[in-house]
Amino acid sequence: MADVGGVGADRLRSFIERIERLEEEKAALTADIREVFAEAKGEGFDTKVMRQVIRLRKMESGDRQEQEAILDLYKQALGMIG
Repeated sequence: MADVGGVGADRLRSFIERIERLEEEKAALTADIREVFAEAKGEGFDTKVMRQVIRLRKMESGDRQEQEAILDLYKQALGMIG
């Protein structure tokens, strides 16, 4: 297919189709993740806490420790811990 207004139509179509396939894969993975959380919930696990743990595990150790220290400081200031 010829260029249209300086845009290579075949190349553009290739990018669009790749993105569409990746979006389909992402939707399938999201559904799989939902199923795993549903299974965990069915076995009595707290999925909100599991999501927090996953988020914490993605963080660098130093960042996680800093965030936990600030959280403890705030909780202490509010009288939530001794």
